[in-house]
Amino acid sequence: MKITVVGAGLAGCEAAWQIAERGVPVALIEQKPRAMSPAHHSPLFAELVCSNSLRSDRTVNAVGLLKEEMRRLDSLVLRAADGARVPAGGALAVDRERFSAFITDALRSHPLVTVEEKEATQIPDGPAVIATGPLTSDAMAAAISAMPEVRTLNFYDAAAPIVTAESLDMSKVYRASRYGRGDDYLNCPLSEAEYHAFVDALLSAETAPVHGFEETKVFEGCMPVESMARRGRMVLAFGPLKPVGLPDPRTGREPFAVVQLRQDDAAGTLYNLVGFQTRLKFPEQKRVFGLIPGLQHAEFARFGVMHRNTFLNSPGLLDHHYQMIARPGLYFAGQMTGVEGYVESAASGLVAGVCAALQQLGREAPDFPRATALGALAHYVAADNRNFQPMNVTFGIMEGWPDRVRGGKQARYEKIARRALETVEMLKQQIY
Repeated sequence: MKITVVGAGLAGCEAAWQIAERGVPVALIEQKPRAMSPAHHSPLFAELVCSNSLRSDRTVNAVGLLKEEMRRLDSLVLRAADGARVPAGGALAVDRERFSAFITDALRSHPLVTVEEKEATQIPDGPAVIATGPLTSDAMAAAISAMPEVRTLNFYDAAAPIVTAESLDMSKVYRASRYGRGDDYLNCPLSEAEYHAFVDALLSAETAPVHGFEETKVFEGCMPVESMARRGRMVLAFGPLKPVGLPDPRTGREPFAVVQLRQDDAAGTLYNLVGFQTRLKFPEQKRVFGLIPGLQHAEFARFGVMHRNTFLNSPGLLDHHYQMIARPGLYFAGQMTGVEGYVESAASGLVAGVCAALQQLGREAPDFPRATALGALAHYVAADNRNFQPMNVTFGIMEGWPDRVRGGKQARYEKIARRALETVEMLKQQIY
């Protein structure tokens, strides 16, 4: 019997791949290109909207560990990301088009995957994975809300602007990655006076109205830059504009503040403003961000936007396989489960896909324990949490190391990462 996967974002694509690779037919339902959400522009699967960065690739960082676990379990998303990599220091950033094209081709050409281009408005009958993402359509959101014990919550997600490389004033910009880890970022240094002038402009700028917007419901990891500025004049200088580890080679000193630009495509023609998610009106973005040294004449390939993000109150609703407790065989995956971030969304799709496929084959679903980053995310979603909010993967939600470790936090994380990867290797025997 086939498994229906609704949504061809990162989570849905990963789930569909894991299911099909285990010999179970998949019906992948995707509304694009027939219907496009406000945040999407490409007809391809697995479109990256907020950023092209999949964050740190070091296993002593929790998201780096999560990616390595996924690589070892034949993640389609990680296979695509590694093949579409662009320079980004210690991070894994990708060429968006190449990344999405790889995933789209892999699934459309898979003999066990049938793609249905239509908008899903109801919960499918039979086994299914719902991965409709943060911009779930009103009809599907209503269908999900009507299910027993379900209630949806909303917060708002913001995307950063992208500028063209040729429009930058390179006489005011220098290349460097933090702490001397290469030169993959462009850095726009601000003096103390320039920083305060920028903050003043940001605080007085006009924002675009967002229907139903509530400041308290913006996820901290995607907080608009103007919202951060309202929390205090120096918040940005200690946040996305912190200059630590980024000395200007022309002076030998760290500037008062630094705006970093990260390469957005393989050709190096586009750069996004790191940490500059925003809901400023488009003319205001051009005016205010034009105060940043090097961006005075910047050409914006895309302005920043804010959009709705819908997610479930998952504790008590989903188990640690992302399966609905009240309806076995129905799984959810992606940001709508309460995981936050591209990698985390794909990770939930991997776990849900593996478990759904094995259940369909009459085999026991593997237990991804909290000793792994994959399992820690799944257990966080299922855990009793009265104030449930979206979560990025962190070592804080993983099973800790039982003994004191000499060498501090870094050494402890190394042990946790090593244990996690050993656990994943053992899990392979159940999964394949």
